[in-house]
Order: sequence, then C-alpha cells, then structure tokens
Amino acid sequence: MSAEGPASEQKRFGTGMFVLAWLAFMGLLGAWFNETLEQQHNPNQDLQTRLASDGVREVRLQRNRAGHYVTDGEINGHKVVFMLDTGATGVAIPAQLARKLAIPRGQAYQTQTANGMSVAYATVLASVSVGDISLQQVSAGITPGLQTNEVLLGMSFLKHIEFSQRGDSMLLRQYPN
Repeated sequence: MSAEGPASEQKRFGTGMFVLAWLAFMGLLGAWFNETLEQQHNPNQDLQTRLASDGVREVRLQRNRAGHYVTDGEINGHKVVFMLDTGATGVAIPAQLARKLAIPRGQAYQTQTANGMSVAYATVLASVSVGDISLQQVSAGITPGLQTNEVLLGMSFLKHIEFSQRGDSMLLRQYPN
C-alpha cells in the first residue's frame, strides 16, 4: 500500500465530516428559522391568564405580522390553534381536524362564507379554552371547505366574553358567573 492511500482516505473522511457538519448546521438553521416564522404567525403560544381580585379572568393577545389574532387553545382538552374571527357566526373547525379530534358531525346546513355558499355540519363542543378562559357547550360547525389547520374562533364563543382591541393587542375578559 502506498503512502498516498491513507492520506487520500483521510482526505475523503475529512471531506465527509465537513459535509456532515454543514448539513447539520443547515438543518439547525432551518429549524431555527421555522420556529421564528411560527412565532411570528402565532405570537400567543405561551398565554398567561391574569386573575383580577373580582374574579375576572383576562388574557391579552398580540396581533401577528399579518394583522390577525392567532393563539393556542384547546377544544375538548385537545390543543389547537385558533384564529379569532369576529365576522364568523360560530366556531369553524376544518373537517380533517374534526376527524383527528373525534368531534362528531351533526346535521348538515348551508353557510355563507367569504368564498360563497358552503356546507357545514353542526356540532356542540364540550369545552373551548383560550388560556384559562373556558366555556362549555359551545356551538360549532365542521367545515369541509376550510383548508387550514387553524380553527376559526367566532362569535358562538366570543359573544360570551368581553373583548376589546387597542393597538396591536386584544384583551379577552371572562366574568365570573
């Protein structure tokens, strides 16, 4: 075996390790950018609920870069992502997410959306929560035409709490019964 054999093998090994290091670096950089983009889309992933002395629960949401209020929450104890939609009559759940959460479809009904008439299926959610603000028996619709992973949090939830917007934040308040 010539002296060039081991040197050539070491060079190939070094080149391979260099390529692997770059791939690992690019993977970590991609994960970091993905997390940063997700935080910009949903700045309300770690909600804090303030409990006032009079028993009022308050949750403050920050608007995202697109001007929407997107937040983590729960439906029937399962984590979901909500987009607050004061123009929506009810809570609208994408059909694929409803299947994943085992939410039963009820009676079909016609609904008017921004894209025209659509069919949805009535359901009642045992619980809907944003932070520690929680409601039970919330009317909702399973919407097959909704092509997103986010649940539209409409007025069937929002009408039971007080909400106000100022600047880039929205304050949700739930009063004790």
